[in-house]
Amino acid sequence: MKPWREVAVPHQDVLEGTFQQSEFAADITAVNTGNASREYQDAGAFFDRTFITEGMALLLTQVAQRLTGRGGEPVVQLQTAFGGGKTHTMLAVYHLATRKCALSDLAGIPALVDRAGLMDVPQARVAVLDGTAHAPGQPWKRGSQTVKTLWGEIAWQLGGADAFALVAEADATGTSPGKDVLRELLERHAPCVVLIDELVAYIRQFPESQAISGGSYDSNLSFVQALTEAVKLVPRAIVLASLPESDLEAGSQRGVAALRALEKTFGRVQALWKPVATEEAFEIVRRRLFEPVRDEKAREAVCRAFADAYIAEGVKLPADTQERRYYERLLHAYPIHPEVFDRLYEDWTTIDGFQRTRGVLKLMAKVIFRLWKDDNKDLLIMPGSLPLHDGSSRNELTYYLPAGWDAVIERDIDGDRAETTALENKEPRFGQVGAARRIARTVFLGSAPSSVASKVATRGLDRAHIILGCLQPGQAASVYADALGRLADRLHYLNSSGDKSQDATRFWFDTRANLRREMEDRKRRFDDRTEVRSKIAEALKKTVSNATSFDGVHIFTPHGDVPDDTALRLLVLPPETWYAREENRLAFEAALEIIGKNGSKPRYRSNRLLFLAPDHGALSRLNDATRVALAWGSIVEDVKEGRLNIDLLQKNQAEKELKSAEDALPRVVRECYKWLLCPMQDAPTDPKPGVEAFALNTTGGSIGSEIERVCADNELVITTWSPIHLRAKLKELYWKNGQNAASAAGFFEDTLRYLYMPRLKSRDVLAQAIRAGAASKDFFGTAYGETDGKFEGFAFGGGNIVFNDTLLLIEPLAAQAYEDTNRAVPAPAAPAVATTTSGVAEAPSTYNPNGATSLPSPVTPVLTPAATKPKTFYGSAEVPPATAKMRLVQIAEEIVSVLTSDPNATVRLVVEILAEFPDGASDGVKRAVSENARSLGLKSADWE
Repeated sequence: MKPWREVAVPHQDVLEGTFQQSEFAADITAVNTGNASREYQDAGAFFDRTFITEGMALLLTQVAQRLTGRGGEPVVQLQTAFGGGKTHTMLAVYHLATRKCALSDLAGIPALVDRAGLMDVPQARVAVLDGTAHAPGQPWKRGSQTVKTLWGEIAWQLGGADAFALVAEADATGTSPGKDVLRELLERHAPCVVLIDELVAYIRQFPESQAISGGSYDSNLSFVQALTEAVKLVPRAIVLASLPESDLEAGSQRGVAALRALEKTFGRVQALWKPVATEEAFEIVRRRLFEPVRDEKAREAVCRAFADAYIAEGVKLPADTQERRYYERLLHAYPIHPEVFDRLYEDWTTIDGFQRTRGVLKLMAKVIFRLWKDDNKDLLIMPGSLPLHDGSSRNELTYYLPAGWDAVIERDIDGDRAETTALENKEPRFGQVGAARRIARTVFLGSAPSSVASKVATRGLDRAHIILGCLQPGQAASVYADALGRLADRLHYLNSSGDKSQDATRFWFDTRANLRREMEDRKRRFDDRTEVRSKIAEALKKTVSNATSFDGVHIFTPHGDVPDDTALRLLVLPPETWYAREENRLAFEAALEIIGKNGSKPRYRSNRLLFLAPDHGALSRLNDATRVALAWGSIVEDVKEGRLNIDLLQKNQAEKELKSAEDALPRVVRECYKWLLCPMQDAPTDPKPGVEAFALNTTGGSIGSEIERVCADNELVITTWSPIHLRAKLKELYWKNGQNAASAAGFFEDTLRYLYMPRLKSRDVLAQAIRAGAASKDFFGTAYGETDGKFEGFAFGGGNIVFNDTLLLIEPLAAQAYEDTNRAVPAPAAPAVATTTSGVAEAPSTYNPNGATSLPSPVTPVLTPAATKPKTFYGSAEVPPATAKMRLVQIAEEIVSVLTSDPNATVRLVVEILAEFPDGASDGVKRAVSENARSLGLKSADWE
């Protein structure tokens, strides 16, 4: 397919950049005096470049009928918005009436005359009254004749000196000639046309209640009324007058008053005039700016390709693009896309001062000139094609907008330093089609007028219209949709009405920086070590709180604040101690430091801690997401407190963005904190512990369940333990070197302390394994103490086991041997003692071999004195230093607390410590113990 430049060639003045508004602004006085350019002065050239709109055709038909005496309206008022084409229409009437060529040489006129049922249109005299051509108080010359008034000017133009003589007296005195005089004037020179333009501009200049050479305010209004009455009486005369539509165009209060008076005088004949429709603008612009298209097949091929592409994209584009009629619109508008006209005529014409026809022509002339110079190869000139980087084209649009738009365009929309250009340079798939700039230009064209227009129904463009302004055949709409999403996150002046991913969301540019820019500025203010760290900790608390398999979860907690007890704990490392496969030093060192220290003291129960570490690669995203949430939170807070003034739409946007940021943060935290670190040691003889890292799955269920799964799969935490493994570990570490029994409580304490021991979830896990193993003789025997080689409460292969501090686990062979050696001998049963009915005890009856039973003899009972209550308790225990902390706690809980439960008891505890150093105590130990003894208030602390 051929680009537009190879099918539609612009006129020479457009290609040369000499297309100026002053040249195509239809000045009826310049045409009447012979001073206009050829395309306006020559009737044939004028109609060659003029598209006869529906309104113009209706008016020309009325004129033709009136001049031939076949009816038609005698007075026509043209009243449309600024730039609506009324002056151009008056020029068409002028050329129809004053033509020097045959009617057939005027393009479009013969068909119009035929439809009106006329054979010909006679040439007519024309009088042109231009309110801006003369001043009311300054007479002007026509040959040797001095003319002072509008009625004198009409007479002179229609019939020269002879006609002027009819109104000479009225012209000299500044009083309106009567209806009869004007009727005679028109009848003498019929067929005739009176064209009146800018009449309000003339009449508003008259001072209040004062007559000047041009008459007075009232006399001029009287003249207009007399003229309209007179022309009704002349069958082949017609008056056309243009009046401004708005009070703004009328000017001062005096002008508005004049407009109201003239409206009443002329009356409204609205059915005769229709402003230029958008569809008609296609042909107006095409004829004025481009040579006729000679390659119709190329034009049709391009338009068909666009129509087919739109149907293929379906719901991604506006509904009207799916209709066959849109193909016809593409053909009529070629080489300019219909969306350009829709935006200009629906949006830009709502701006006061933007002319419907002239403004569009001037803008498109500059756009086409720049695109031609830049060798633009688009198939159509689209909203996304507008060269806003070009100062001339940009100024033509920003002229009608408030100050500040140049900065918006240079920063966000188009130019070497624009964000859109930077994004295209970074993303080749956007750069190949210029997606970012095309989207930004489209949004600008469709939304900039809403910043100044007085009537705005809905602000901005939806996604479908934005893609329509960019997409060409062979391109994917998804590329533009992706680019729009990226720009919504990146641009500072681009606003949206809601979630950027929704099709109904509307986008627009504004000179005020959007809340996103405010957010970007704020998010740089937060400190990593305070606000950002606290926000991450808050998000982690919500995310990791479901890790119920741990007795405690500590987030960024110093090792001194992590208890050194039996609880299983998960420690979340701070962001600065990150982990990466290729660099694990920071995380590993942090974990090893915590398992070794508990504040200033050493940590004993090191095997109760697991760690959650952040991934280095995801840390920057977490940091950014956290700052975004903090920034939106501060904006919403400032709005609530009245420190930031924004409109309701922006307030809602800020709240939505805050919710979105808060919802996204836990997901980002989950993706970042993906490494579970487990301290480990393969054997007791290893010189130092290590750390093993396990990757967590960041998708799917909760992080708590995922940690639990990883712990179970890798036996990092044991929740159910077989007695087989317990026996194996006892054989490996305890039942050796002549030791056949091991303390169950000591074994559990060792699992808490040593990294080479299994990490049991709780004491109950070991208790269950002991109970299961004690039920048979395959694993171990049990006892509750040993004295001089004798096991107290020995059991092997059965019994109800109570896991307490005295429980011993005995090697099965040793237990079997002990059982065999100490097999129980049945003890003689104690003799039964019977009592008589008198209560006296009786000796058991004896068996007599002869069959008689001897009666028992009475036995005198021995009375034992009542037992006396003990009054004093003494207890002492040898406490192994290694388990001193646990044993002392147990003594306090299980003995001292029982003794003190009696309110009458006086309990006194004395702790004696004896430490011997064969080689002498070091200075460090001596100093530390002495200081601690002094601070703890020991009665004696002596060194010998």
